[in-house]
Amino acid sequence: MKQNIHPAYKDVSVTCSCGNAFVTKSTLGKDALHIEVCSQCHPFYSGKQRLVDSAGRVDKFRQKFGSFGKIAAK
Repeated sequence: MKQNIHPAYKDVSVTCSCGNAFVTKSTLGKDALHIEVCSQCHPFYSGKQRLVDSAGRVDKFRQKFGSFGKIAAK
């Protein structure tokens, strides 16, 4: 490898919003990283899958943009 062209590869402390913390290596310029989801709290890995209210999101989208196609058709 060429010298002095690669970013520094150092230890980074990763902390999840669930409280899980671990150390990994990264080229990130920070010493700490905060994440929202990790393997301890992600529904796929933990087996605690939950239903996401997608119907409410669709209704909200239709309410906001539902008349968009009608205006363009006139």
